[in-house]
Amino acid sequence: MMRHIHRFCWLGLIAGLVLPDVGQAAGLQGRDRRSASTTSVSEQVDALILKTLEAEGTEPAPLTSDEDFLRRVSLDLAGRIPTPREVTLFGLDPNPNKRAELIDRLLDSDEYASLWAAYWGEVIFTRATEQRSRLVERPFDQWMREQLASNRPWDEIATELLTATGNVNEDGRTALIFAHTGQPAEVAAEVSRIFLGIQMQCANCHNHPTDSWTREQFHQLAAYFPRIQVRRDPNGSMRDFVVSSFQERRRRQQIDPERLMRFADRNRDGRLSKAEAERGPLGQRFDRLLGLGDSNKDGMLSLEELKSMPQPDNNQPGRGAAEYYMPDLDNPAAQGTLMQPVLFVDESRGPRNGDDLERREALARSITSPRNEWFAKAFVNRIWAEMLGEGFYMPIDDIGPERFAEFPEVLDLLAREFTRSGYDIKWLFRTIANTETYQRELRTRNWADGSPAFASASPTRLRAEQIYNALTDVLGVDQIGGLTAAGRIPPGTPPSARSRKAFSEVFGFDPSTPQEDIIGNVPQALFLMNSPALENVIDADRDTKLGRILRKYDDDRDAITELYLLVLAREPSDRELTICQEHIADVGNRSEAYEDLMWSLLNSSEFITKR
Repeated sequence: MMRHIHRFCWLGLIAGLVLPDVGQAAGLQGRDRRSASTTSVSEQVDALILKTLEAEGTEPAPLTSDEDFLRRVSLDLAGRIPTPREVTLFGLDPNPNKRAELIDRLLDSDEYASLWAAYWGEVIFTRATEQRSRLVERPFDQWMREQLASNRPWDEIATELLTATGNVNEDGRTALIFAHTGQPAEVAAEVSRIFLGIQMQCANCHNHPTDSWTREQFHQLAAYFPRIQVRRDPNGSMRDFVVSSFQERRRRQQIDPERLMRFADRNRDGRLSKAEAERGPLGQRFDRLLGLGDSNKDGMLSLEELKSMPQPDNNQPGRGAAEYYMPDLDNPAAQGTLMQPVLFVDESRGPRNGDDLERREALARSITSPRNEWFAKAFVNRIWAEMLGEGFYMPIDDIGPERFAEFPEVLDLLAREFTRSGYDIKWLFRTIANTETYQRELRTRNWADGSPAFASASPTRLRAEQIYNALTDVLGVDQIGGLTAAGRIPPGTPPSARSRKAFSEVFGFDPSTPQEDIIGNVPQALFLMNSPALENVIDADRDTKLGRILRKYDDDRDAITELYLLVLAREPSDRELTICQEHIADVGNRSEAYEDLMWSLLNSSEFITKR
């Protein structure tokens, strides 16, 4: 207990020091980026932003130091922190093009695909309505890694997710549909949010309160999805499929009025009561049938009423239905209003009589069409926000024609060129990372004085995947122990994947959340401060990274510098060196003092923040 109290005091002493003062601007003159189009667009972005900043009298921050840029871009593009050797060599490299070349290397790395596959998994699964959806994370992650590694265009990835069929445990493309059990309204809301950046779910029950989108438009979007069926594979135990099998189910839904009356009308009065219906398979559907066909409102159904009412689509959402009906809020038992598929942003229409895939393919073509500006803008806005800490629109998934954008001309430029590139994802990352806007020093934006965005870099909290990678790299371990994943984990999941899942459940958050709304919590703090698993791997007397540093460097100045490079990817300031040396002298035990120091750095805000 006394050791932890001592460490809390040490953490308080050093907390104000671990976020460094702004460094010297790095010389980037004469950069020769790989792609001429990337160079041109990056420069145009900077010119547009600088023009606005100058007009508003805002001085942009200088370019950040090499070590800060190296850490920032390594976390953004590969989800890891650079090693001490990488920090040193990058700082010594006189190549004026080294930043652009580093960006290219990171985009070609396996870590890039791994990091961003995990990101899109969180986008999909954090808002899933299907409780079993996390069971298909691994197939999705593997599939998405392959798409990103091969640099498959974003429009093709979106189309695959929108039109997927197959076994959800084997085909990662089915993740989005399965995450909402194929329920049309839920899928429609997420499709709009993820691929268009527009929050349409508010129009489910009423017209949108702040936009011009109507309830009818929301349910027209949902009408693209009623013919999806998510069901258990009859030949497997826990194997679900996303299939297009409406026709098969439709035949089973048909009601034969005469046969029904012959077997269900037990008192032979020519009318079917609820008590009679409850004894047979019709019982659960009787109230809805009553709303559809009880013309004389006597609470029963006659043969004539059964014959005259329309055949119902009585499946549960996501289980396959012929058509989609907008619910009647005043009479939930009624069939509702038949809706035809229409995409609200451009009024393009889907096929009225097409099967499931024909409808979904039509929607995919409309959403990914170069004529649909919101498809490109939604993706650009999301990636820009992830890299710079703030999007042109905030929140990043609540954009649209009636929303206000910061620097709309920059967003228009990037979206237009992203579309022209063929929705080349790596092109967009490369273009943003090569801007001086991305490479500026860290400053906190003053919202009170109305200062414009993008005059500097903004501090952002690392995602769970980035923190996990940083911990394993710093501590020299393959996985982080001490946490247990909640719920069922699929059989055959490797220990490292189990460890990442458990860590993500504690440190993860919805990546669409604005940075100002992301805060730490007690379980996170307790794990980093008190976890025996972490205590064991910062033991300076064992064969740990810290122990090897102390055995290699007898001089405390060198040892402290190496430790800062390892944990924070930068050298300590003179003040930090002095405080650390004083602490080592006060403790009187070198191993214990360095354990305190490493513990404090791991628990600092800088360690879990992108600077």
